[in-house]
Parts: sequence; structure tokens; C-alpha cells
Amino acid sequence: MIHETIKKNGITFGIITGLTSVLITSLIYSIDLNLFTSPWIGFANLGLYLIIAIILLVKTKKEFNGIFTFKDAFTTYFISALIGIAISVVFNMILFNFVDPAAKDTIKELTIKYMISAMKKFNAPAATINAAIKDLRENDQFSIVGLLKGSLSNIVFCTIFGLILAAFFKSKPSSQA
Repeated sequence: MIHETIKKNGITFGIITGLTSVLITSLIYSIDLNLFTSPWIGFANLGLYLIIAIILLVKTKKEFNGIFTFKDAFTTYFISALIGIAISVVFNMILFNFVDPAAKDTIKELTIKYMISAMKKFNAPAATINAAIKDLRENDQFSIVGLLKGSLSNIVFCTIFGLILAAFFKSKPSSQA
């Protein structure tokens, strides 16, 4: 049975994370589609999600009076991550498949241009660049299936990230305190 505090905080921060993702995607969409290919935006997003996760775990640990097991820390984060991913994916499905399907084609072309430029900077062989372009053209990352596949990758990443955070935030055994 999951403790009520873990559920409450996981759900609350999952909604916060999901709405943050929706807000960021909406801003990027309305400002400039080129921002979808910006590594700096990606790093900023990662930093923002890290801050939200840290606040979640600090708050929950405080509510547990500092007694926070690895399992409790991981479960709290994981609930939050799953809800955040679900909200983000549903929003992206609606935006890129029903509201503005043409935007996903534009983003795909921008991604291809960015990838070619980046690969050339690293002196990638033409065959490697061509294979990457072919792969991008054949796979629609913004289709419903593509977004669901991407969400599975996000869940794997969040699981690893959650394990690291849980190890950091768990209570130290009383013999080491």
C-alpha cells in the first residue's frame, strides 16, 4: 500500500511537471518552431525538471520527518514522472496530430537541418549522415505511435534518474547518522 503523502505529492508534482511541459511546448510552438531543435532549451528543460524533482523529494522527506526509505523516495518521484509524461504526451498528441499537423513536418525538417549541421561539425561520414536523415524521414516522432514510443524512452530515462535521486534522498541508516 502506498502512503497517502507519497500519492498526494506524487500526483500534485506530476500535474505540476505535466503542466510545465505543456507551457514550455506551447511557448516554443507560439514563439518559434526552431526552438524545438535548440540544445539549450533541452538542457534548460532538464534543469527545470530536476529542480521540480528535488523540491518534490525535499518536501516529501520533510513530511516524513526525515525518515525516507529508498522505496518511498523512488515511488514518490516515479508517480510524479509518470503523470508528467502522460500529460505531456496527451498534449503533444492533440497539438501535433489534430490542432496543427503541419507543425510536425516543419519540426522534422528543422531537426534534419540541425542534425546535418551537427554531424558535419563532428566530421561524420556522409553515409552516416544519410542513414540518419533516412531514419528521421521514415519515422514520425510526433505521430500518436511515435509519441507513445518516445514516452517509453522517457519512462526508462526517468526510472534511471529516479533511482539516482532516490539513492541521494533516502534516509541514512541510524548507525551512520
